[in-house]
Amino acid sequence: NLIKKCKCKHLMTFRKGVRAIQLVGKTMANKTGATPATPFSAALSKPLLNIKNSVMAKEENGSKPVMNGRLVPIGPNGLVDETYGGYHISYEVKKLMPTNKPADQQKNGKMEVGIADDQAKDFDFAKTEMKYDSTGMFHWTPARSIEDCILDRNQAAMTVLNGHVVVCLFADPDSPLIGLRNLVMPLRASNFHYHELKHVVIVGAVDYLRREWKTLQNLPKISVLNGSPLSRADLRAVNVNLCDMCVILSAKVPSNDDPTLADKEAILASLNIKAMTFGDIITNIESMGDSKDALNNMGDTTVKRPGPIYGTNVPMITELVNDSNVQFLDQDDDDDPDTELYLTQPFACGTAFAVSVLDSLMSTTYFNQNALTLIRSLITGGATPELEIILAEGAGLRGGYSTPDTLSHRDRCRVGQISLSDGPLATFGEGRKYQDLFVASLRNYGMLCIGLYRLRDAALTTVDATSKRYVITNPPFDFGLLPTDQVYVLLPFERKQSRFSFSETEV
Repeated sequence: NLIKKCKCKHLMTFRKGVRAIQLVGKTMANKTGATPATPFSAALSKPLLNIKNSVMAKEENGSKPVMNGRLVPIGPNGLVDETYGGYHISYEVKKLMPTNKPADQQKNGKMEVGIADDQAKDFDFAKTEMKYDSTGMFHWTPARSIEDCILDRNQAAMTVLNGHVVVCLFADPDSPLIGLRNLVMPLRASNFHYHELKHVVIVGAVDYLRREWKTLQNLPKISVLNGSPLSRADLRAVNVNLCDMCVILSAKVPSNDDPTLADKEAILASLNIKAMTFGDIITNIESMGDSKDALNNMGDTTVKRPGPIYGTNVPMITELVNDSNVQFLDQDDDDDPDTELYLTQPFACGTAFAVSVLDSLMSTTYFNQNALTLIRSLITGGATPELEIILAEGAGLRGGYSTPDTLSHRDRCRVGQISLSDGPLATFGEGRKYQDLFVASLRNYGMLCIGLYRLRDAALTTVDATSKRYVITNPPFDFGLLPTDQVYVLLPFERKQSRFSFSETEV
């Protein structure tokens, strides 16, 4: 008596429809010979005989309406009778029933799907390829096994890798997962064109990457080299000197004995790359030259450019667990070891990243909620709350069809880097002010300038000058510009690229 029947409206409607279908079957089964039989009743009373008759009479009844290979009863007014044995079926039950399909569609072999037949008549599922995830925010590819993406040293050396991203990963087979998907996903944002996606090569232990692979298997352009980030042979095989960025990470659990040793392998890998030399020095010097059309070549991974001669010029960022270890990254750094992280040269030049930086981001978001929109665009590539819920539930990235609604999500800005040495903005590097660049970029190209990337030794012309750069965020309006400066901008999405397009100047 304590259990009460559910009085849910949908449940009652469903049961009502089921009873109607059961009554239809009983009514058709109890019909006598005096009642004229219809094709619909014959199909229910003699299913086996009906198969034979329907095959023999297919040509005769080809023009009659068909429902899943069976004739549909016609009403007295010449229209299709949508009732079943005189009983009207509710809409909820009709959704579970087969839908009418014209005979010409069945002859053409086109697949129609359930209640969405009217919506899918102009949508060819067989010829439509899934290129983006279900939210349309990221590029997507069918799941691949890690074996299909593993390269040995010879295969990597034979592959022409240029303008790519090298991820040097230190990990034991049982190390905790660090979430490599969060690193790769912003590089696969859908507001990049597919040919602009940078190839990601992960150098590390395959046994650990097998555990991470479930979250990476649906992201395109990923390769794995089963090797060690400390091996120079492996680093040369992946053309680390031609990469756009080398990221050094560690998934190993730091020892409690000495916290300063937590970053020893990441620091050694960084110093090892800086000590390497690449190619013939004379050949590299002769091959260097200014591009005549920088906008066409900038960021184009298909054009092989000469790499840096020394490893100190390789763009690199190293993750640190202990902030104080930043003093060991640069041998020529004269900073005081007690200097705070954000005042050190490696952090200002973007070659060091510490976990403590996330604390300041969280604090900024707490006091300024609008900062989250910018941080989301810069860090996550535009992840939406809908996608975050899907990932939190463990479903991973799911492919989706390219509908106008999902494709509209590509139309969002992204971070870019524009050079003032050549191109349409070259005139601003000749002693102009930052306010002139800001107004002209926004008015003529729809780009929002957010900062400069300046050479540390821009005023020096001697051989002692380095290629190190540092970031100047939101300079004063009267700040002077130099020809060697690079500008950080927010670029609008371009569906069609023109000759003077900035769509390939992404960071």
